[in-house]
Amino acid sequence: MNPQVVIVGSFVQDLVWRCAAFPKPGETILGAFSTGPGGKGSNQAVAAGRAGAATLFIGAVGRDAFAAEARAFYAAEGIAAQFAEKPKHATGTAGILVNAAGQNEIIVALGANAHLAKTDIDTSLLVGAKVVVTQLESNLTTTAFVLKTARAAGVTTLLNPAPMRTDFDPAILKHVDVLIPNETEFTALVNLLPSTGRTDFTESALSLLPNDAIHALCRAFGPPVVIVTLGRKGCLVSQSSGHTFIPAHKVKAIDTTGAGDAFVGGFSAGLVKFTGDIVAAARFGVAVAALSVTKPGTAGAMPAQREIEKFLKA
Repeated sequence: MNPQVVIVGSFVQDLVWRCAAFPKPGETILGAFSTGPGGKGSNQAVAAGRAGAATLFIGAVGRDAFAAEARAFYAAEGIAAQFAEKPKHATGTAGILVNAAGQNEIIVALGANAHLAKTDIDTSLLVGAKVVVTQLESNLTTTAFVLKTARAAGVTTLLNPAPMRTDFDPAILKHVDVLIPNETEFTALVNLLPSTGRTDFTESALSLLPNDAIHALCRAFGPPVVIVTLGRKGCLVSQSSGHTFIPAHKVKAIDTTGAGDAFVGGFSAGLVKFTGDIVAAARFGVAVAALSVTKPGTAGAMPAQREIEKFLKA
């Protein structure tokens, strides 16, 4: 079966330390360590695949033990993956601190992800998909190429502009059908894009804006659909026809790491499941994100299709 959702992006090995509270500068504390597969692109692929969409992940790894773990993980999951091997570069890694409240602090070393090349991409897989998903955690030239190729073929393109980078080129947005930033990324885009008329926008200012004002800023971004994820509040779906606020589900958060990736992957699977219905797909993504934070970890916390359906019925 040809993949319905193709996700091109990053794989990193998550190195996670759990602690009661984040250490202060110069402070050493005790914590518990775990490791597992991660990376924004990979997390999103796992979320989409577990949510029921035929999914393919395309990324880059080194020639090391973490690369072997990546291949073994995808084989065990039954999700298709193509890894471009970059022998001169290490597989990407992420250092993640998680406190008792489930909040996180993350540092990512891109490693091989930064060297994913256009020639590593089988374009026939892009043009045959229903949805193509990208982020900013791998080579940006390749990301732009993927979006341009897919959109020219009439495939729905999605960009999660995470993590926001100083070398981000706004011209990439003309190849994007659905843009999904979080509060930090949304704030950065407002200040970056001349069309918004703002250069001093802050997350604090965002928190005070009514939904129609957020929608107005979204309309200045360019992509037909902009979905702003608002953490524990939910998300705002902005389309040319209007906007819809979708509240988050009330759950006990154990670990919020990867919640944004869960939403993107769930939304992508929802676009297939609900034949392009943006709002229905967003509601599905909100449910996937809610379930993901009730478990520790990232890829391993992504919920299965039956779990999502049971949650939505309840």
